[in-house]
Amino acid sequence: MHSERGALPGEHPGRAANPVIKVRDIAWLEFLRPDLRRAEAFARAFGLVTSYRDARELHLRGTQAGPPCVLIRKGRASRFLGPAFRAADTRDLLRLAEATGTRVQPLPPVLGGSAVRLLDPAGLRVRVVAGTDDLPALPGREPRPYNTGGHPVRVNATQRPPREPAGVRRLGHVVLQTTGYLRTLNWYLEHLGLIVSDFLYYEGQRERGPVMSFVRCDRGRTPTDHHTLALTLGPSDRYVHSAYEVTDLDALAAGGEHLLREGYRRSWGIGRHIQGSQIFDYWRDPDGFLVEHFTDGDLFDSTLEPGWAPMTASGLAQWGPPATKDFLGIAPGRASLAELRSIVTALRSDDNEFDLDRLRGLLKVASS
Repeated sequence: MHSERGALPGEHPGRAANPVIKVRDIAWLEFLRPDLRRAEAFARAFGLVTSYRDARELHLRGTQAGPPCVLIRKGRASRFLGPAFRAADTRDLLRLAEATGTRVQPLPPVLGGSAVRLLDPAGLRVRVVAGTDDLPALPGREPRPYNTGGHPVRVNATQRPPREPAGVRRLGHVVLQTTGYLRTLNWYLEHLGLIVSDFLYYEGQRERGPVMSFVRCDRGRTPTDHHTLALTLGPSDRYVHSAYEVTDLDALAAGGEHLLREGYRRSWGIGRHIQGSQIFDYWRDPDGFLVEHFTDGDLFDSTLEPGWAPMTASGLAQWGPPATKDFLGIAPGRASLAELRSIVTALRSDDNEFDLDRLRGLLKVASS
Protein backbone atom coordinates (compact mmCIF):
# COMPACT_ATOMS: atom_id res chain seq x y z
CA MET A 1 0.00 0.00 0.00
CA HIS A 2 1.05 3.60 -0.61
CA SER A 3 -1.91 5.15 1.22
CA GLU A 4 -3.17 5.28 4.79
CA ARG A 5 -6.42 3.69 3.63
CA GLY A 6 -7.12 0.87 1.23
CA ALA A 7 -10.29 -0.69 -0.13
CA LEU A 8 -12.95 -2.14 2.12
CA PRO A 9 -14.39 -5.57 1.32
CA GLY A 10 -16.51 -5.44 -1.82
CA GLU A 11 -15.20 -2.10 -3.08
CA HIS A 12 -13.96 -1.51 -6.60
CA PRO A 13 -10.69 -3.43 -7.20
CA GLY A 14 -9.25 -0.71 -9.44
CA ARG A 15 -8.38 -2.99 -12.35
CA ALA A 16 -10.00 -5.34 -14.85
CA ALA A 17 -9.37 -9.06 -14.54
CA ASN A 18 -8.78 -9.58 -18.27
CA PRO A 19 -8.38 -6.31 -20.23
CA VAL A 20 -8.36 -6.35 -24.02
CA ILE A 21 -4.91 -4.69 -24.19
CA LYS A 22 -2.58 -2.73 -21.91
CA VAL A 23 -1.58 0.64 -23.34
CA ARG A 24 1.99 1.80 -22.70
CA ASP A 25 1.47 5.52 -22.25
CA ILE A 26 -0.52 8.54 -23.29
CA ALA A 27 0.53 9.71 -26.76
CA TRP A 28 -1.08 13.10 -27.39
CA LEU A 29 -4.15 15.29 -26.92
CA GLU A 30 -6.22 16.79 -29.75
CA PHE A 31 -7.96 20.19 -29.75
CA LEU A 32 -9.81 22.55 -32.04
CA ARG A 33 -8.85 26.25 -31.76
CA PRO A 34 -9.99 29.25 -33.81
CA ASP A 35 -6.61 31.03 -33.70
CA LEU A 36 -3.57 28.84 -34.26
CA ARG A 37 -1.15 31.76 -33.99
CA ARG A 38 -2.45 32.68 -30.54
CA ALA A 39 -2.35 29.05 -29.42
CA GLU A 40 1.22 28.68 -30.65
CA ALA A 41 2.37 31.86 -28.88
CA PHE A 42 1.09 30.58 -25.54
CA ALA A 43 2.51 27.09 -26.15
CA ARG A 44 5.98 28.51 -26.74
CA ALA A 45 5.78 30.66 -23.61
CA PHE A 46 4.61 27.57 -21.70
CA GLY A 47 7.66 25.63 -22.90
CA LEU A 48 6.40 23.53 -25.81
CA VAL A 49 8.10 23.39 -29.22
CA THR A 50 6.42 23.51 -32.63
CA SER A 51 7.11 20.32 -34.61
CA TYR A 52 4.69 20.90 -37.50
CA ARG A 53 2.67 23.86 -38.74
CA ASP A 54 0.48 24.60 -41.74
CA ALA A 55 -2.59 26.77 -42.29
CA ARG A 56 -4.94 24.22 -40.68
CA GLU A 57 -2.90 22.30 -38.12
CA LEU A 58 -0.33 22.80 -35.38
CA HIS A 59 1.69 20.06 -33.64
CA LEU A 60 3.50 20.75 -30.37
CA ARG A 61 6.11 18.61 -28.66
CA GLY A 62 8.37 18.39 -25.63
CA THR A 63 12.10 17.71 -25.60
CA GLN A 64 11.74 13.97 -24.99
CA ALA A 65 11.87 11.69 -28.03
CA GLY A 66 8.48 10.53 -29.24
CA PRO A 67 5.40 11.79 -31.07
CA PRO A 68 4.08 15.33 -30.64
CA CYS A 69 2.12 15.70 -27.40
CA VAL A 70 -0.53 18.21 -28.57
CA LEU A 71 -2.31 18.34 -31.95
CA ILE A 72 -4.35 21.49 -32.64
CA ARG A 73 -6.59 21.89 -35.67
CA LYS A 74 -8.20 25.11 -36.79
CA GLY A 75 -11.90 25.25 -35.91
CA ARG A 76 -14.67 27.76 -35.41
CA ALA A 77 -14.73 27.27 -31.64
CA SER A 78 -12.31 25.97 -29.03
CA ARG A 79 -12.98 22.33 -28.17
CA PHE A 80 -11.17 19.34 -26.73
CA LEU A 81 -11.46 16.43 -29.16
CA GLY A 82 -9.91 13.63 -27.11
CA PRO A 83 -6.75 11.76 -26.09
CA ALA A 84 -4.59 9.24 -27.90
CA PHE A 85 -2.87 6.37 -26.09
CA ARG A 86 0.12 4.39 -27.30
CA ALA A 87 -0.22 0.62 -27.70
CA ALA A 88 2.73 -1.75 -27.55
CA ASP A 89 2.47 -2.68 -31.25
CA THR A 90 0.09 -3.18 -34.16
CA ARG A 91 -0.96 -6.60 -32.84
CA ASP A 92 -2.58 -4.83 -29.91
CA LEU A 93 -4.45 -2.58 -32.34
CA LEU A 94 -5.76 -5.63 -34.20
CA ARG A 95 -6.88 -7.21 -30.93
CA LEU A 96 -8.62 -4.01 -29.85
CA ALA A 97 -10.29 -3.54 -33.23
CA GLU A 98 -11.64 -7.09 -33.17
CA ALA A 99 -13.00 -6.68 -29.63
CA THR A 100 -14.73 -3.38 -30.42
CA GLY A 101 -15.97 -4.00 -33.94
CA THR A 102 -13.76 -1.29 -35.41
CA ARG A 103 -10.77 -1.38 -37.74
CA VAL A 104 -7.14 -0.32 -37.82
CA GLN A 105 -6.63 2.80 -39.93
CA PRO A 106 -3.46 4.58 -41.09
CA LEU A 107 -2.58 7.88 -39.46
CA PRO A 108 -1.57 10.91 -41.58
CA PRO A 109 2.00 10.74 -42.97
CA VAL A 110 3.13 13.57 -40.69
CA LEU A 111 2.48 11.23 -37.72
CA GLY A 112 3.07 7.81 -39.24
CA GLY A 113 1.76 4.55 -37.87
CA SER A 114 -1.84 3.48 -37.45
CA ALA A 115 -4.73 3.85 -35.02
CA VAL A 116 -8.00 2.42 -33.76
CA ARG A 117 -10.66 5.07 -33.22
CA LEU A 118 -13.09 4.51 -30.36
CA LEU A 119 -15.72 6.41 -28.38
CA ASP A 120 -15.70 6.13 -24.61
CA PRO A 121 -19.06 5.96 -22.75
CA ALA A 122 -19.06 9.77 -22.41
CA GLY A 123 -18.89 10.10 -26.20
CA LEU A 124 -15.29 11.30 -26.21
CA ARG A 125 -13.13 10.24 -29.14
CA VAL A 126 -10.23 8.05 -28.02
CA ARG A 127 -7.46 6.95 -30.37
CA VAL A 128 -5.10 4.08 -29.64
CA VAL A 129 -1.99 4.32 -31.83
CA ALA A 130 1.07 2.25 -32.69
CA GLY A 131 4.07 2.55 -34.98
CA THR A 132 4.09 6.36 -35.02
CA ASP A 133 7.24 8.14 -36.18
CA ASP A 134 9.17 9.26 -33.10
CA LEU A 135 10.63 12.74 -33.19
CA PRO A 136 14.26 12.80 -32.00
CA ALA A 137 15.08 14.16 -28.57
CA LEU A 138 15.88 17.87 -28.31
CA PRO A 139 18.40 19.52 -26.01
CA GLY A 140 16.67 20.39 -22.75
CA ARG A 141 17.29 21.79 -19.32
CA GLU A 142 19.54 19.68 -17.11
CA PRO A 143 18.51 19.32 -13.45
CA ARG A 144 20.16 21.95 -11.27
CA PRO A 145 22.55 20.82 -8.54
CA TYR A 146 20.91 21.40 -5.14
CA ASN A 147 22.70 21.81 -1.83
CA THR A 148 20.42 19.81 0.43
CA GLY A 149 20.87 19.70 4.19
CA GLY A 150 24.18 18.00 4.98
CA HIS A 151 24.85 17.08 1.36
CA PRO A 152 26.42 20.02 -0.51
CA VAL A 153 27.18 19.41 -4.19
CA ARG A 154 27.61 23.00 -5.36
CA VAL A 155 30.64 24.88 -3.97
CA ASN A 156 32.04 28.23 -5.13
CA ALA A 157 29.16 28.47 -7.61
CA THR A 158 25.83 30.31 -7.60
CA GLN A 159 22.28 29.43 -8.64
CA ARG A 160 20.87 31.72 -11.34
CA PRO A 161 17.95 29.99 -13.11
CA PRO A 162 16.87 32.14 -16.07
CA ARG A 163 13.30 33.40 -16.39
CA GLU A 164 12.50 31.70 -19.66
CA PRO A 165 10.01 29.11 -20.95
CA ALA A 166 10.00 26.12 -18.58
CA GLY A 167 11.07 23.60 -21.22
CA VAL A 168 8.37 20.90 -21.28
CA ARG A 169 9.80 17.39 -21.44
CA ARG A 170 6.60 15.47 -22.20
CA LEU A 171 2.85 15.15 -21.74
CA GLY A 172 2.08 13.52 -18.39
CA HIS A 173 -1.69 13.18 -17.99
CA VAL A 174 -5.17 14.44 -18.77
CA VAL A 175 -8.10 14.88 -16.35
CA LEU A 176 -11.68 14.42 -17.57
CA GLN A 177 -15.06 14.99 -15.96
CA THR A 178 -18.01 12.77 -16.81
CA THR A 179 -21.62 12.29 -15.72
CA GLY A 180 -21.14 8.53 -16.09
CA TYR A 181 -18.04 8.16 -13.95
CA LEU A 182 -18.21 4.47 -13.05
CA ARG A 183 -19.10 3.13 -16.51
CA THR A 184 -16.44 5.38 -18.07
CA LEU A 185 -13.80 4.22 -15.57
CA ASN A 186 -14.65 0.57 -16.19
CA TRP A 187 -14.45 1.11 -19.95
CA TYR A 188 -10.86 2.40 -19.72
CA LEU A 189 -9.84 -0.40 -17.35
CA GLU A 190 -11.41 -3.12 -19.51
CA HIS A 191 -10.36 -1.87 -22.95
CA LEU A 192 -7.00 -0.18 -22.31
CA GLY A 193 -5.78 -2.13 -19.28
CA LEU A 194 -5.30 0.95 -17.07
CA ILE A 195 -5.20 0.45 -13.29
CA VAL A 196 -6.23 2.74 -10.45
CA SER A 197 -3.63 4.32 -8.18
CA ASP A 198 -6.05 6.26 -5.94
CA PHE A 199 -9.80 6.57 -5.44
CA LEU A 200 -11.52 9.58 -3.90
CA TYR A 201 -15.04 9.57 -2.46
CA TYR A 202 -17.36 12.23 -1.06
CA GLU A 203 -17.26 12.42 2.71
CA GLY A 204 -20.23 10.55 4.17
CA GLN A 205 -20.88 8.78 0.85
CA ARG A 206 -18.19 6.11 0.70
CA GLU A 207 -20.83 3.38 0.62
CA ARG A 208 -22.00 4.81 -2.74
CA GLY A 209 -18.57 4.30 -4.23
CA PRO A 210 -15.80 6.58 -5.48
CA VAL A 211 -16.29 9.78 -7.48
CA MET A 212 -12.73 10.24 -8.73
CA SER A 213 -9.88 7.99 -9.76
CA PHE A 214 -6.24 8.53 -10.68
CA VAL A 215 -5.38 5.89 -13.24
CA ARG A 216 -1.98 4.67 -14.46
CA CYS A 217 -0.67 2.37 -17.16
CA ASP A 218 0.04 -1.23 -16.23
CA ARG A 219 3.58 -1.99 -17.35
CA GLY A 220 4.21 -4.77 -14.88
CA ARG A 221 7.35 -4.16 -12.83
CA THR A 222 8.30 -1.11 -14.91
CA PRO A 223 7.38 2.03 -12.91
CA THR A 224 5.00 4.46 -14.58
CA ASP A 225 3.39 7.79 -13.68
CA HIS A 226 0.98 7.74 -10.74
CA HIS A 227 -1.70 8.78 -13.21
CA THR A 228 -1.86 9.05 -16.97
CA LEU A 229 -5.60 9.65 -16.86
CA ALA A 230 -7.83 10.95 -14.06
CA LEU A 231 -11.62 10.72 -14.13
CA THR A 232 -14.03 12.62 -11.92
CA LEU A 233 -17.82 12.65 -11.57
CA GLY A 234 -19.54 15.91 -12.45
CA PRO A 235 -22.63 17.42 -14.06
CA SER A 236 -21.12 17.55 -17.56
CA ASP A 237 -18.73 15.65 -19.80
CA ARG A 238 -15.70 17.89 -20.29
CA TYR A 239 -11.95 18.39 -20.27
CA VAL A 240 -10.63 19.53 -16.88
CA HIS A 241 -6.87 19.95 -17.38
CA SER A 242 -3.74 18.41 -18.85
CA ALA A 243 -0.25 18.26 -17.30
CA TYR A 244 3.24 18.57 -18.78
CA GLU A 245 6.47 17.55 -17.06
CA VAL A 246 9.38 19.95 -16.60
CA THR A 247 12.85 19.16 -15.27
CA ASP A 248 12.76 20.53 -11.73
CA LEU A 249 11.34 23.14 -9.37
CA ASP A 250 13.53 25.93 -10.78
CA ALA A 251 12.31 25.25 -14.32
CA LEU A 252 8.71 25.28 -13.08
CA ALA A 253 9.03 28.44 -10.96
CA ALA A 254 11.21 30.47 -13.32
CA GLY A 255 9.03 29.34 -16.22
CA GLY A 256 6.03 30.65 -14.30
CA GLU A 257 7.70 34.01 -13.89
CA HIS A 258 8.22 34.09 -17.66
CA LEU A 259 4.51 33.36 -18.25
CA LEU A 260 3.53 36.15 -15.86
CA ARG A 261 5.86 38.56 -17.63
CA GLU A 262 4.23 37.60 -20.96
CA GLY A 263 0.82 38.50 -19.51
CA TYR A 264 -0.64 35.02 -18.95
CA ARG A 265 -2.78 34.10 -15.93
CA ARG A 266 -1.86 31.65 -13.21
CA SER A 267 -4.84 29.61 -12.01
CA TRP A 268 -3.30 27.97 -8.94
CA GLY A 269 0.17 27.28 -7.59
CA ILE A 270 2.89 26.69 -6.74
CA GLY A 271 2.26 23.69 -4.47
CA ARG A 272 2.67 19.93 -4.03
CA HIS A 273 -0.19 17.51 -4.58
CA ILE A 274 -1.10 14.61 -2.30
CA GLN A 275 -2.29 12.01 -4.84
CA GLY A 276 0.72 11.75 -7.16
CA SER A 277 2.97 14.04 -5.07
CA GLN A 278 3.72 16.34 -8.03
CA ILE A 279 4.95 19.88 -7.52
CA PHE A 280 2.42 21.80 -9.61
CA ASP A 281 1.66 25.15 -11.21
CA TYR A 282 -1.61 25.68 -13.15
CA TRP A 283 -2.23 28.20 -15.94
CA ARG A 284 -5.11 29.33 -18.17
CA ASP A 285 -4.30 29.56 -21.86
CA PRO A 286 -5.94 32.24 -24.04
CA ASP A 287 -8.78 29.87 -24.99
CA GLY A 288 -9.59 29.10 -21.35
CA PHE A 289 -8.05 25.61 -21.19
CA LEU A 290 -6.36 24.73 -17.90
CA VAL A 291 -2.81 23.37 -18.22
CA GLU A 292 -0.27 22.31 -15.60
CA HIS A 293 3.49 22.31 -15.24
CA PHE A 294 4.59 19.50 -12.92
CA THR A 295 7.78 17.92 -11.63
CA ASP A 296 8.79 15.21 -9.13
CA GLY A 297 5.73 12.98 -9.51
CA ASP A 298 5.28 9.50 -8.04
CA LEU A 299 6.14 6.41 -10.09
CA PHE A 300 4.35 3.12 -9.32
CA ASP A 301 4.68 -0.38 -10.72
CA SER A 302 1.74 -2.78 -11.00
CA THR A 303 2.13 -4.26 -7.50
CA LEU A 304 0.56 -1.36 -5.56
CA GLU A 305 -3.12 -1.50 -4.69
CA PRO A 306 -5.37 1.60 -4.88
CA GLY A 307 -5.50 4.07 -2.03
CA TRP A 308 -8.82 5.48 -0.81
CA ALA A 309 -9.37 8.98 0.59
CA PRO A 310 -12.18 11.53 1.01
CA MET A 311 -12.30 14.31 -1.57
CA THR A 312 -11.72 17.77 -0.11
CA ALA A 313 -10.40 21.03 -1.54
CA SER A 314 -7.80 21.21 1.24
CA GLY A 315 -6.78 17.62 0.43
CA LEU A 316 -5.60 18.60 -3.04
CA ALA A 317 -2.19 19.77 -1.80
CA GLN A 318 0.36 19.01 0.92
CA TRP A 319 1.56 22.60 0.80
CA GLY A 320 0.91 25.71 -1.25
CA PRO A 321 -1.82 28.33 -1.43
CA PRO A 322 -5.47 27.27 -1.05
CA ALA A 323 -7.09 26.00 -4.23
CA THR A 324 -8.50 28.98 -6.12
CA LYS A 325 -12.09 29.43 -7.29
CA ASP A 326 -10.76 29.41 -10.84
CA PHE A 327 -9.12 26.01 -10.38
CA LEU A 328 -12.23 24.60 -8.66
CA GLY A 329 -14.43 25.90 -11.49
CA ILE A 330 -16.57 28.15 -9.28
CA ALA A 331 -15.19 31.56 -10.25
CA PRO A 332 -17.89 33.85 -11.72
CA GLY A 333 -17.89 33.71 -15.51
CA ARG A 334 -19.17 31.89 -18.57
CA ALA A 335 -17.60 28.56 -17.57
CA SER A 336 -19.26 28.50 -14.14
CA LEU A 337 -22.61 29.55 -15.64
CA ALA A 338 -22.34 26.72 -18.17
CA GLU A 339 -21.58 24.28 -15.34
CA LEU A 340 -24.59 25.58 -13.40
CA ARG A 341 -26.82 24.90 -16.39
CA SER A 342 -25.26 21.44 -16.63
CA ILE A 343 -26.14 20.77 -12.99
CA VAL A 344 -29.81 21.55 -13.67
CA THR A 345 -29.80 19.33 -16.76
CA ALA A 346 -28.06 16.45 -14.97
CA LEU A 347 -30.45 16.52 -12.02
CA ARG A 348 -33.42 16.32 -14.38
CA SER A 349 -32.00 13.25 -16.15
CA ASP A 350 -32.01 9.66 -14.96
CA ASP A 351 -29.30 8.59 -17.42
CA ASN A 352 -26.29 9.66 -15.35
CA GLU A 353 -24.66 9.17 -11.96
CA PHE A 354 -24.93 12.81 -10.86
CA ASP A 355 -27.92 13.14 -8.51
CA LEU A 356 -28.89 15.42 -5.61
CA ASP A 357 -26.75 13.55 -3.05
CA ARG A 358 -23.74 13.77 -5.36
CA LEU A 359 -24.37 17.49 -5.80
CA ARG A 360 -24.37 17.93 -2.02
CA GLY A 361 -21.08 16.07 -1.85
CA LEU A 362 -19.57 18.23 -4.58
CA LEU A 363 -20.67 21.46 -2.87
CA LYS A 364 -19.13 20.22 0.36
CA VAL A 365 -15.82 19.66 -1.46
CA ALA A 366 -15.82 23.21 -2.79
CA SER A 367 -16.30 24.61 0.71
CA SER A 368 -13.88 22.27 2.51
